[in-house]
Amino acid sequence: MKIQPRDKRALMAAALGRTDCDLAIKNTRYVNLFTGEVYPATVYIHQGFVVHVEDKDLDAGLEKARRVVDAEGRYIVPGLIDAHVHIESSLMTPRVFASAVVPRGVTSVITDPHEIGNVLGEEAVVYMHDAGCGLPMRQFINIPSCVPSVPGLEEAGASFDAAAIDRLAKLPNVIGLAEVMDFLGVVDGEERMMSIIETAEKNGLYLQGHLPAGFGRLVSAYRIGGPATCHETSRPGEAKDKLRAGMYVDARESSMCYNLPAIWEDVRDMPWRDRLCLCTDDREADDILENGQLDLVLRNIIKLGMPPIEAIRAATLHTAEAAHLENLGAVAPGYAADLLLVDDLEQFSVHSVYFAGEEVAREGRLLADIEKKEFAVERKNSVNVLDLTLEDFRLQAPAGCGGKVKINVLTYADQTSLTRCVTEELPVKDGYVDISGDEELCYAMVVNRFGSGRRMFGLVRGFGIDQGADGSTVSHDCHNLTLVFKDAASGLAVYNELRSCGGGISAALDGRILHTLRLPVGGLMSAAPAPETAAEATAMKAALRQLGLQMVNPLLRIATLALPVVPEAKFSDLGLVDVMKKEFIPLFPEA
Repeated sequence: MKIQPRDKRALMAAALGRTDCDLAIKNTRYVNLFTGEVYPATVYIHQGFVVHVEDKDLDAGLEKARRVVDAEGRYIVPGLIDAHVHIESSLMTPRVFASAVVPRGVTSVITDPHEIGNVLGEEAVVYMHDAGCGLPMRQFINIPSCVPSVPGLEEAGASFDAAAIDRLAKLPNVIGLAEVMDFLGVVDGEERMMSIIETAEKNGLYLQGHLPAGFGRLVSAYRIGGPATCHETSRPGEAKDKLRAGMYVDARESSMCYNLPAIWEDVRDMPWRDRLCLCTDDREADDILENGQLDLVLRNIIKLGMPPIEAIRAATLHTAEAAHLENLGAVAPGYAADLLLVDDLEQFSVHSVYFAGEEVAREGRLLADIEKKEFAVERKNSVNVLDLTLEDFRLQAPAGCGGKVKINVLTYADQTSLTRCVTEELPVKDGYVDISGDEELCYAMVVNRFGSGRRMFGLVRGFGIDQGADGSTVSHDCHNLTLVFKDAASGLAVYNELRSCGGGISAALDGRILHTLRLPVGGLMSAAPAPETAAEATAMKAALRQLGLQMVNPLLRIATLALPVVPEAKFSDLGLVDVMKKEFIPLFPEA
């Protein structure tokens, strides 16, 4: 995609100095991302585009500028471009999200709306597209490729086939096919994934990947299948294998996953790192307001040792090239004038943010007005579940099993999202599986929230709570109502709370609600102002820590419990899933 000027002849005339231009920014330290140089320059802007960068006679042509801004020696760099983000994970709607990230220097994001797409289907993607227009930033859309992530193993509120991809590709701000999570479907040449990929390619979309634990021949086959990028890179040697195969690696630092150190260790000695990009994937409102968004990822990779100019390239130009955004990612003639004035490159302290040649934020404060708009999707109730009773929250053992039973338990690997299936023998009391003597064991339930009435009931070890209940409708990727609880009363309390409020995240202790973060838009987002949502998220984390979740981010601990594309085993509303074999595992192996 190319950002099209309304009058290219007018831009060329302004570049030649034959006509006036809208803006000149003088006294800059110009960071040239094509050559790696930094030198004094005056930048001329007209009709939202850079038309000339003067590095010799710095005052030449200033009289032709309708407005002159003195940068006072600050660095001038392009606006940041997040290579892969789910706006829904910020807990904010697209317009509220913009108010939070633009002052941080983020002027473009490549967003995958598969969270709300799984809940409300194609109309939700159209909503995210339309709500992301008319903002002081660019919100590009990649069409969700795997809705649901693995058909047959889970049920969502929608299902996207090749025809859906073809329809959504006509939206003006659609640029790609979002993370192709069903990597086994790709490398095995399954018809569903092949038809989706071929349709995306026919529409000129670039293909974004998702290949966790990708090495060697698996990377080669996946790359041949079409996806060119990957943000699921965390293990030693993984980034190196993907880069050597010609893939783009989107180095991720989210509110839950911190992959930068492992990736940097892999690539630090590589002579060329032109296919390394930066992304946030999933970062929440409180984290954004307190610590930052892509600007934080940029600062952190600089701290690890990446030279600042190269880090800026990774957060701008590399991403634009990966996504085929022809005139974004640099401050150069013909490029959109999305740019930043920065006090210091290493600390990356953003002084001013310009979007399409207009100053939209300064010193962390948004200057641009964001028009409030109403959308029908924001008023829809998406939590359609059945009445349950206390009895439904007790795990019944198979008949005739006696005082003990063998059961397959989903087991966490420390504080990661990786889980495996382990067979354990547990006591049975009055016909029900009894976990009262084991602090690490919890009950888990995934309830279909799209009206089917299906639910899965099992056990999880090492989740982290030692009392009460944690529940959420933010449960990647189908976002069914997911619960982890120690006692039935607390589990039922959270279930009823989420059902009544239209979705969100809730915690209970001794059968009483401690706190609820209400997310009524698709059960995923709030349209409240960013500071309000951030404060609610902070309070929610405190409540979850009270239950025993002591990891850095307890809010998203439950979010991947039912994600059957993350190894090795997961729950879904249909059962216990072997991720690698793409088949169900019986809860009671001897029943």
